[in-house]
Amino acid sequence: MSDTASSEPVVQAGKGALLVLFLATVIDMIGFGIVIPFLTYLVEDLAASEGIAEVGLWVGLLMTSYSAAQFLFSPFWGSVSDRIGRRPVLMIGLVGNTVFFTMFGLANTLFIALAARFMAGVFNGNLAVARAYIGDVSSPSQLNTRMGLIGAAFGLGFTIGPFIGGELSNPAEKWDLFVDTIFETYPYLLPCVAAGGLSLISFVYAYFYLPESLPKAKRSKKDKLNWSVKLAKSFKNSYSMLNRGAISIIIWATFLFIFGFTIMHAVFILYTGMALEDGGLAYNEAQNGRIFAVIGIAGIVTQGVLIGPLSRRLGAKKLLPISCFVCGTGLVLIPYTQAEHATVQLVLVAIIVAVGSGLFQPSSSTLLTTFAKHEGINLGVVMGAQESISSFARILGPLTGGIVWTYTVSRGWPLDYHTAFHLCGVMMLLSAILSFRIKTIPETSDEESKDFS
Repeated sequence: MSDTASSEPVVQAGKGALLVLFLATVIDMIGFGIVIPFLTYLVEDLAASEGIAEVGLWVGLLMTSYSAAQFLFSPFWGSVSDRIGRRPVLMIGLVGNTVFFTMFGLANTLFIALAARFMAGVFNGNLAVARAYIGDVSSPSQLNTRMGLIGAAFGLGFTIGPFIGGELSNPAEKWDLFVDTIFETYPYLLPCVAAGGLSLISFVYAYFYLPESLPKAKRSKKDKLNWSVKLAKSFKNSYSMLNRGAISIIIWATFLFIFGFTIMHAVFILYTGMALEDGGLAYNEAQNGRIFAVIGIAGIVTQGVLIGPLSRRLGAKKLLPISCFVCGTGLVLIPYTQAEHATVQLVLVAIIVAVGSGLFQPSSSTLLTTFAKHEGINLGVVMGAQESISSFARILGPLTGGIVWTYTVSRGWPLDYHTAFHLCGVMMLLSAILSFRIKTIPETSDEESKDFS
């Protein structure tokens, strides 16, 4: 292939195309986070109308269904994009977002809400396609910077999503404009329509400004999409990495960390929305959304400002257990918030949680990358294994949180509404203990020595 041909995709990837990819990733995270502030209240309303008592369990199921769908369908969308191109797959995802976000807001039964949430996850399972697009159109010197857009979009989406979800919930109680409208009948429709609208705008923008990145000559000619083959290969690669010394320790530590962190996603609003006399804070959707926005902003600041100096001073190996202790401390403190000082205390706790999480992710990735290179293992296989295990943790975490909450919230201490948050702390402690077992890699350069000192 000539140099001209090989460089052509890079020329095609203008600022418009990169903006579409950025927006698609932001919308992906908005889709995950937008329901967090109001999901508990929606489930309570629907459960009451259907005579269902297990609110915590259904909150966990609805949160888990989204992550499970993403996990199952990412290989499928990757296979489809290899065959028909990246552009149509990304645009299909944006249309699917619009449809199923709206369907979720209009849900009048828990089953419809669960189906809509699952399908939203299905169509948000094309994040790997966005990464593949960037790989198609980027030269080696551009790759790291452009992949960084994905990370920035994650943080921004997780900040915007809960904020939109909280501020736009129950609009008829806030603004007369929405009284006696469909938004009063369906109080959580407006944030879903807003998210769907953002997705639709991105679709229109993609139609005009997103060129195809995969030439027909490079597309797969196979008749089958090999979805099951890719999924099976993903499981096989993940299993193989669980027996690779330090790499397996890092992956297991990551699993435990994300497992504990996502338990909080299910039970945080169950706690803050609980009545004052029961030990909760009687928070509404907007107050919850603002707290999660604080977590998102603090996470962005941590990864954008703090991680560099701390990594240079301490190294990734030392930062890993520190991040577990910091995040775990914040998670355990959440249910001990005093109602009269709730805003100040929750903001401080949210910042502690966000700092711990913001330090953990880049530190674990740095360690994995360095060990993989030192041991001569394909970096794609290692990172793919980490992402698969992390996705599995995101599936188990909310479901576990919902189950634990359901069977402890009405009991007495120590098995009460504190228990799920204590479990978060236990997972963080186990992650920290594992991280202490990571060996010091033999020094091969000054940079590696700095990272692992």
